[in-house]
Amino acid sequence: MTKERQFPSLVPTDPAKLADARRRLIEIAEKTKELTQVSVERHQGGREIMPLDPTVMGRAFCEFTAGLLSNPVKLAEAQMKLWQDYAGIWQNLTRRALGEEVPPYVQPAPGDRRFKDDAWTNELVYDFLKQSYLVGSRWIQNLVAETPGVNERTRAEIQFLTRQYIDAIAPTNFVLTNPVVARKTMETGGANLLAGMSNFLDDLTRNNALVKNRAPETFKVGVNIAATPGSVIYQNDLMQLIQYNPSTKDVSKTPILFVPPWVNKYYLFDLQPKNSFLKWLVDQGHTVFAISWVNPGKQHRDKDFVDYMKEGPLAALDAIEQATGEREAHVVAYCLGGTLTATMLAWQAARNDTRVKSATLLATLTEFSDLGEFSVFFDEDRLLKLDRYLEKKGFLEGHDLARLFSIVRANDLIWSAVVNNYLLAEESLPFDMTYWFADPAHMPAKMLNFYIRNIVFENRLPKPGQLVIDGVPIDLGKIKTPTCFVSMHDDHVAPWRATYSGPHLFGGPTRFILGGSGHNAGIVNPPVAKKHGYWTNPELPPAADDWLAGATRHEGSWWPEWASWLAAADDGKVPARVVGAGALKPLEAAPGSYVKVRA
Repeated sequence: MTKERQFPSLVPTDPAKLADARRRLIEIAEKTKELTQVSVERHQGGREIMPLDPTVMGRAFCEFTAGLLSNPVKLAEAQMKLWQDYAGIWQNLTRRALGEEVPPYVQPAPGDRRFKDDAWTNELVYDFLKQSYLVGSRWIQNLVAETPGVNERTRAEIQFLTRQYIDAIAPTNFVLTNPVVARKTMETGGANLLAGMSNFLDDLTRNNALVKNRAPETFKVGVNIAATPGSVIYQNDLMQLIQYNPSTKDVSKTPILFVPPWVNKYYLFDLQPKNSFLKWLVDQGHTVFAISWVNPGKQHRDKDFVDYMKEGPLAALDAIEQATGEREAHVVAYCLGGTLTATMLAWQAARNDTRVKSATLLATLTEFSDLGEFSVFFDEDRLLKLDRYLEKKGFLEGHDLARLFSIVRANDLIWSAVVNNYLLAEESLPFDMTYWFADPAHMPAKMLNFYIRNIVFENRLPKPGQLVIDGVPIDLGKIKTPTCFVSMHDDHVAPWRATYSGPHLFGGPTRFILGGSGHNAGIVNPPVAKKHGYWTNPELPPAADDWLAGATRHEGSWWPEWASWLAAADDGKVPARVVGAGALKPLEAAPGSYVKVRA
């Protein structure tokens, strides 16, 4: 007589566990009541139409379906291929069940961390779920990519929505089909699911329906993050300018100005001392200044792109000259700050303003024909919706931007957190970059309208004379400033092949360096970490792939490589500059007050 397998009961019998379950249920009831009240208040206040909504794609589905049904032979071939793949999985697992060692029929893509638990490989049921999911995912993505009679705009939209669907239905996202969650549920008698429901209600009520990082409150701006010593020496409506204290006896004669994007806080580049790019620059013997943008509200609704240029880097260059006596400065800019800097350099070139000695553009797009994953959010209908939203609101809220970035990287920024927070109910490990990502900034209406319409959607920046800033036609070809472009191999925000056009648009000497990893992690890559690697190639062939084919890969961080390029433009050393020794006196200690205003 076979012994029946005994499973632990999901109903707790321990008095302490019963009391905890009762407390959790009461907590859930209270939070449900609170959520109902919040929902009523939001409804009474009028529902705002969210901008850049990716779900309004009915037309695209109709066109795709028509293309699919117009070629029944292709559809039949695809269906036959799917059946063959599933038959291959069954054959593979049958051989394994009979004791034969065979490799998996299909493997997760490199970097896919969802199936790292041993049960996905060692237990046949979970292995079947994993391989069935992977085969089905591959099949539907190929079907979308190969269906004839569909224009590329529609195909991109369907591919985006298909990826969202595939990510959402992964077996890792459900209690009974995720071995890690199933084990914990049996071990705790379901206490993890009650705690997860409580977390879910919290996020719906208090976190704008975004999945919250549940790491302990380890970081505090100005204490153990964004804590490089320095002072705010200048401020206006849009920014505070920070000058950092020197840490070397002598410093390079030419100071450095760092221009961050205003879509996020500047301190991605000043996280902790061990990975702070700004502190590293200070320790390399530079006088470093950084712009900290204001977190705008309705009072900034009429601030335009030109205001960000004039009250941002141009005002900073004036202030640096007052603080140091140096007319020239190296400018290092990131992402949207890089696009602003490129525009400023062309504006300066037209006015014979040569104050920028060298420019470094990190993960920066200057040509917007390839928006990668973000292309589906930009068409006339969505821009009109965004216009209406901004007209009513006066600015784009930080949590809307966070939601947009999360959707594009759903596996990393949504579903992994769903599993951790709602199914496992576990605290996350404290991570400085996650803390920074959860601290977004707003964007003013007028500036955002101009930027999205003229620079992104109509792609005017690389077209000589098509973009006019403050009465000046912009021509990137007139820029003679030595410029280094540093892009990231796995960047989903500024795809490196799209950024590669930048060096070819400028009229002066340019260099291109390709770092490893993505938009944020690849940039914040200190030498001590010894990871990610980078590529160099002294040549600049027209095609990005030809550049990579001829490039040399190096281990470690791109920071020292870039620093060597920067050193070639330096004019020797001077005694270290004490903050406040010049014409501008400290206003407050770094990181200042602007960065502490939360969205």
